[in-house]
Amino acid sequence: MSSTYFISEGFKNVFKNKKASMASLLTMFCAMFIFGIVFVIGENANSVVEQVSSSQGIQVFMNTEATDEQMEVLESSIWALGTDKISTVSFVSKQEALESMKESFGEDSQWIFEGYEGENNIFPVSYIVTLTNLSYTKEVEDAILKMENVNKITSSNETIDTLIKIANGVKIAVSVIFVLLLVMAVTIIANTIKLTVHSRRKEISIMKYVGATNSFIRGPFMIEGIIIGVVSAALTLLGLATVYDLVIEKVAQSSVLQTMGLLLLDFSEMVQVIGIIFLGLGIGIGIVGSSISMKKYLEV
Repeated sequence: MSSTYFISEGFKNVFKNKKASMASLLTMFCAMFIFGIVFVIGENANSVVEQVSSSQGIQVFMNTEATDEQMEVLESSIWALGTDKISTVSFVSKQEALESMKESFGEDSQWIFEGYEGENNIFPVSYIVTLTNLSYTKEVEDAILKMENVNKITSSNETIDTLIKIANGVKIAVSVIFVLLLVMAVTIIANTIKLTVHSRRKEISIMKYVGATNSFIRGPFMIEGIIIGVVSAALTLLGLATVYDLVIEKVAQSSVLQTMGLLLLDFSEMVQVIGIIFLGLGIGIGIVGSSISMKKYLEV
């Protein structure tokens, strides 16, 4: 009975205060939309960092006198560092190293590397190690350098450091903007519901006088806040999906992305997470906002 009453009164409050409800809904829509834009940019930035990082391997060169058995031991030792750190370990033979060098020099490779085939191949064998997370680079490099039959290792340290900074910067930016927009949305919806509460202050006083509990009085106003929050979340998700699909179609055709072989995320890959976040925000902001606005009137 009480739940039906709360829902009924909550909807009545929304329609009784149409202007305030619309203002609150619009504000929450704008706040969620801005957060959504920042969120999808952050997700794409992280995706690009992961794609680039997967190609940033640590190349481990072995001593020229290392035997096949010692090579296998080294590979096992690298894997022993943990699959939580090591993503792949790929063997590069002397011939593969030579072919790679020829490829990088293009047409000039024919005369530059003439005579280096077969037994005259001077290139050492190596392993290319990719990591699950670039933050493990220094730790893994130090561990590999201590292993037997390792001559030297090379990695794009500057590129890796830049990627780590970008990833951390994106996370901080998303977190800061999320907090700011959350505070703004809670404040707006609290003030909106406060108008409704103020207009019914005499009714609330009478209800308290006849013995109504605080939770019973608060219920309809919490439902009002939740309704505004959920509707805002649904509209924002729809609007964000439409804008994202329009923009991403053009951005994905960028010559820079195509040249680097980088892919941007489809909205369908993020919609579940964004939907849960928006729904949580809508319900949470509604509950918190209504609780703040009711506090003054429920004090004994």
